[in-house]
Amino acid sequence: MQTNKRIFHVDLDAFYASVEQREAPELKGKPVIIGASPGKRGVVSACSYEARQFGVRSAMPISTAKRLCPEGIFLPVRMKLYQKTSSVIMESFSNFTPDICQISIDEAFLDMSGTEKLFGTVEETGIKIKQHIKNISGLTISVGAAPTRFLAKLASDYGKPDGLYIVNKGEEIEFLDRLELKDIWGLGKKTLERLKDMGITTIPALRELKEENLKTIFGQSTSSFLYNACRGINIDIYSEKVKHSSISNETTFQEDINNKNVLENTILELSHHVMFRAMKSGKKSKSVSIKLRYSDFTSTTAQKTLDHHIHSAEEIYQQSLKLLYQRWNGSEPIRLVGIGLLSVEDINTPEQCSLFEDSFEKKKKVEEAVFNLKNKGSNITKASLLKNNDKH
Repeated sequence: MQTNKRIFHVDLDAFYASVEQREAPELKGKPVIIGASPGKRGVVSACSYEARQFGVRSAMPISTAKRLCPEGIFLPVRMKLYQKTSSVIMESFSNFTPDICQISIDEAFLDMSGTEKLFGTVEETGIKIKQHIKNISGLTISVGAAPTRFLAKLASDYGKPDGLYIVNKGEEIEFLDRLELKDIWGLGKKTLERLKDMGITTIPALRELKEENLKTIFGQSTSSFLYNACRGINIDIYSEKVKHSSISNETTFQEDINNKNVLENTILELSHHVMFRAMKSGKKSKSVSIKLRYSDFTSTTAQKTLDHHIHSAEEIYQQSLKLLYQRWNGSEPIRLVGIGLLSVEDINTPEQCSLFEDSFEKKKKVEEAVFNLKNKGSNITKASLLKNNDKH
């Protein structure tokens, strides 16, 4: 068993907004806010660091963002453009390691263990990766390096933006004690409030509590998370191994959310991302799955197997919404949502043909046309995503 793990977490800085600033250089240095148009009902999908200085953040009502930042430049989500940029960047990480775990459109874990002779020290490797991404995309990334995924994630956040922060083995506690309690990735607002009520406002103070005492207050899942997180023990936020028989993507929200519009919009984006990956890799599936993680760290999954292969992102989206409302009561805060295709197979595997063409089959042909145009360099965007943005 390998003990000298070198895990990198790479995170594109203010990704959606940075792509827009790259496409329109006159937007650089300005507060760019991606999401609904002012005056319309909806939320912020993403924003630039300049907008964050005004207090704007993702999932915030667009009306609040306009009030906080009246001079903000409000732009619609262009998911196809972001997916295309993400795809190029994520594929380029294979120049450094074959062990890549993409966890969202703008984040991935790279297992760089054993690459010292190829790329040098951790710092030298991080610099090379950052420069490589800058060269191929014009964008900046923050890199966190540590012995575990959880610490690598915290390290990349600590160094943002355009950062490179390294946590060496044996430095875990020292690094954690530099952070604020709210900086622990995955620690929700309600849990923070309960800890504050107990007089626990720092990571060292949290470390003083015994796990048994935590269990009586928070229950098994949350107490286990808290106990391990403040000690730098790896936490299974992301599965260690990617199942090769599935294609999935998931998003962890910066803050727990229970906003129906945000959830549905996120699921729509994930559905298109998963379908694009399936088409690109020449795979198909009959089974859709959804994964939810709640504010107390408990998780639930659901899946639906159809009697035909999935034809479009729209079909993934519709099935995922049904699964969402089977598992979610509409009010409980959610910290993570994931969408996947299970038991994928080669797209050329023979299947029984239907006598009649259904609506999803027609949408499949549209999406295939979009996919082919996109691979030729077009920035065409499916109307379903534009319509969804108009709703918000």
